[in-house]
Amino acid sequence: MRSLVLLTLPLFLVHCASPKERAFVPKEAYHGDALLVEQVSPNTFVHTSYKQTQDFGNVPCNGLVVRSGGEAIVFDTPTNDTSATELIRWVQDSLHCRITAVIPTHFHDDCLGGLNAFHVNGIPSYAHERTIELAQADSAAAPQHGFADSLQLTVGNEHITVTFHGEGHTKDNVVGYFPSEQVLFGGCLIKELDASKGYLGDANVAAWSGTVEAVKKAYPNVRVVVPGHGQYGDSKLLDYTIGLFREPQ
Repeated sequence: MRSLVLLTLPLFLVHCASPKERAFVPKEAYHGDALLVEQVSPNTFVHTSYKQTQDFGNVPCNGLVVRSGGEAIVFDTPTNDTSATELIRWVQDSLHCRITAVIPTHFHDDCLGGLNAFHVNGIPSYAHERTIELAQADSAAAPQHGFADSLQLTVGNEHITVTFHGEGHTKDNVVGYFPSEQVLFGGCLIKELDASKGYLGDANVAAWSGTVEAVKKAYPNVRVVVPGHGQYGDSKLLDYTIGLFREPQ
């Protein structure tokens, strides 16, 4: 009997530990004509819509959906109201969640081009105070509620944070973080691996690397990093962006 207990106990420990060690396998959650959704952790989903540009062609634009306890929060709208309505319906019908907030991470229309669709559906919007000012100056739909440096919102049984760490892609770019699953939405402040510098018309190139260094310091345990455009990854995206914009010594 004693030897049986000794043999059984390690097996029990292995069985208990293995679910935590098993990495989540991303999977496609929705594929429409102009909207894609990919699940990248148990409760986060990257939504991708498209924007036709003169300089960069048809650009895929990412956002993030975070869900918990029958509620969801969306970072960045799809690029237009049609795709935004499609995303809203998908969250409601497939995730069975009520969207409690949408958060554009800066004032460009790849982040808030579908904002009116959220407002029509009674979904409140939040953004950095500068984002609201810049959107209004650009005659774009403007978020409803502003914050100065940081914001924390509850989503179901969890919470998300939104923080301004400094200028980079724009004067107002913020990042979103879902602590319980260590998922960072970097928006256009963060580049995918091997990306070019992209559009710099509203950028503070000199400050960009320092801002991303502050992001890296703030989230040392991040597991998933989602850029504004292109393929998500891990903290290597932060290092790549820092190097891309670092001033020559």
